[in-house]
Amino acid sequence: MLLNSVIIILREVLEAALIISVLLALSQKLTISRSWLAIALVLGLIGSVVYAMNISQISMAVEGVGQELVNASLHILIYSFIVVLIVSLRSRTYHQAMVISMLSCVALATIREGSEIIVYITGFMSIPDLFYPVIIGSIVGTGIGISVGVFFYYLISNISLDKGIKLGLFILVLIAGGMVSQAIQLLIQADFIISQQALWNTSSLISERSLLGQMLYALIGYEATPTPIQTLLYISSLIITIGLSLNTLHHRSAEER
Repeated sequence: MLLNSVIIILREVLEAALIISVLLALSQKLTISRSWLAIALVLGLIGSVVYAMNISQISMAVEGVGQELVNASLHILIYSFIVVLIVSLRSRTYHQAMVISMLSCVALATIREGSEIIVYITGFMSIPDLFYPVIIGSIVGTGIGISVGVFFYYLISNISLDKGIKLGLFILVLIAGGMVSQAIQLLIQADFIISQQALWNTSSLISERSLLGQMLYALIGYEATPTPIQTLLYISSLIITIGLSLNTLHHRSAEER
């Protein structure tokens, strides 16, 4: 139970930590006030508590797939705001859009991951023998996730502006693709997208339940058994964000000349 808690909580914390660390580092590189982060975290924490408290009713909605649809919507919204952010990074003219997209990404990620953590931990509160191992595992998983986030924050913060933006965009592209992959998987579970036979199975190489598998899930939406539609939409989302990122870098380069 201890190891399971570490892996489960790490996955949830790492997704939010990566988004927060990258956006916070980009704010510093672009000399943007970081006051948006406090607002985003407050909104996200309130939203996660409200979501967790109403999880039973939400789960039963839409013929029992309400939770899958809400989570898929959150992933799609995060992807959409990452796209807005990538475009707005091309010029300081889009400063307001930049701040709104950063705030929205963090708030939505906090709601999504925070609610999952609350539901998971509270589920063991009535079982003392399991609750303490879950708490210890959760603390360890949280510590690892935050440490990874801190690493990326200082990595981006301590390199040149040009390289920092390129690295930030690269990570955002991976996260955005992961959001689409996870959204499609949830929609398949909800039967909104027809289930298909998996294209391949890499479970023997990297298990989704392993520490590495969960870290890859958080960063790129790793799926050991992806379906054709999931793979197609994942690749399509990467092409879109990569194209927009290259366009943003071209605009920034042209402005600096």
